[in-house]
Parts: sequence; structure tokens; C-alpha cells
Amino acid sequence: MRFPTLFVSHGGGPWPWMQDTWHGAYDRLAAALRRLPEDVGARPQAVLMVSAHWEEPIFTVQSNPAPGMIYDYGGFPDHTYTIRYPAPGAPQLAARVRSLVQANGIAVAEDTERGFDHGMYAPMAVAYPRADMPTLQLSLRRGLDPEQHLALGRALAPLRDEGILIIGSGLSYHNLRAFGPAGRSASAAFDHWLDVALAKTGRARSAALATWQSAPSARQAHPREEHLLPLMIAVGAAELDAAARDYHEDDFFGGLSVSNWRFGAPAR
Repeated sequence: MRFPTLFVSHGGGPWPWMQDTWHGAYDRLAAALRRLPEDVGARPQAVLMVSAHWEEPIFTVQSNPAPGMIYDYGGFPDHTYTIRYPAPGAPQLAARVRSLVQANGIAVAEDTERGFDHGMYAPMAVAYPRADMPTLQLSLRRGLDPEQHLALGRALAPLRDEGILIIGSGLSYHNLRAFGPAGRSASAAFDHWLDVALAKTGRARSAALATWQSAPSARQAHPREEHLLPLMIAVGAAELDAAARDYHEDDFFGGLSVSNWRFGAPAR
């Protein structure tokens, strides 16, 4: 079975543990994440997660067998700094990832201590609430060069045939200074551009993403592109596969257009 790759919007901080305070803002995203196992088509052996919230000088793989929690957010209720999502790590997969990346001439390091950040556990707590899915995080590379992240995705592509689900975790619109209604126009323009660009396949799609800064409202949608770069890895790992939008809404937090994407058919 060949698994698809995914790009998911992970939402703000520890939102799954604050459902009573969001007044329905996350209802549709939560529903989409709950459908994720069905959209994938089979239970993977492990998840390889690339989160917008981990950057290193070179790509770095997490090899902690029992990762702890990183509370990489601020201003949330006290209880959100004691939440636990005790999914097991995947050190054997970490070794396989390093081997694939190095074989493609890409520098890679290992971090034996790092825990899970909220770009991992916020969506995973909804998609796999039992916290029994072995999960491995892989960092972005500082400089945030789209070509380098597309190349990393290509290097990871064989994992799809080895029972591994590759997930890029970010947000298709990420401008915290123009969130909600203030971001309506920019998010709609950029989301439409993504829809058109991702409808391409092969190097045409990758070339469009590599020049994403020329898209309508690009820098209004992503003043800094760390929440977009996980998409590049998901695309690179499924370069020849068609895209499908598994989630979309155009009034997220009162006005934003945001989307989740799947590349490739569900595993059967």
C-alpha cells in the first residue's frame, strides 16, 4: 500500500483542550481532523510529522523514544501547560529517515532529547485521540528555502510504501496581525492561488510552489513562511500524485480562507 501525504492546518496553540472557549471556531477543522484516518484509508505504522514550530540549521530528526511535551505557546489557561499527549516516538524510523535523506545528498542531524510541539499534538490529539500512534518529528531548515524542502520531500517519498504517513503541519494562512475578518481578502486570494497551483502535478506544481512569493497576497498571507513550508515537503514526497482538498472554510475565525490538502489516493 502506498500512503498519501497530507498538509494540515494545526490551529492555535492547545485548542483541542479548550473547546468550550472557542465558541465553534474550530468545529469544521476538528471534524476534518477526525476524518483523517478515513481519508488516509488504512492505519499507518507510524507518522512522520513536519511541524512549522521546529527549525534547525540543518534538517534534524527526532529520535527520542518517549518524547515529552513542549508548551510552545503563551497566554493560555493554566491547565494547557499540563496537558499530555503520550504518543510513542519512533527511533527506528528516525534511522531510516536519516539514511534516506543522506542518500540524497542532504545534510541531516539527530536530536535525542526533543519532545513534541503543538504543531504535532494539537492535530494528532483530534485525529488519533488514543495517543497510540508512533510519531516522529522532522524539523524545517532555517532559511526556509522552498526548493530545499521540496527536495527533502522527494528524499522521503519511499516511506509512503513502507507504511509511513507523512504529514506537514502548518496553516495555509498565517498572519497573526491580520487574523479573522482583517485577513479575509488576502487569505481568499492566496487560498485560490494554492487551489490552482496544487491542481498541477509533477515539476509544474513544484515550480509554482517554489515561486510562491509571487502569488497574490503572498506576503500578506505569510509574512514569514514557516507555516507554509511543511506543504512543500508533503508535495515533494508525492510529486506525481493528484491533490485533493480534505478541508476548506472561508470564515475561519470570522473571515479567513484555510484549507487542508491530501496528495495521492488513500491507501487500500
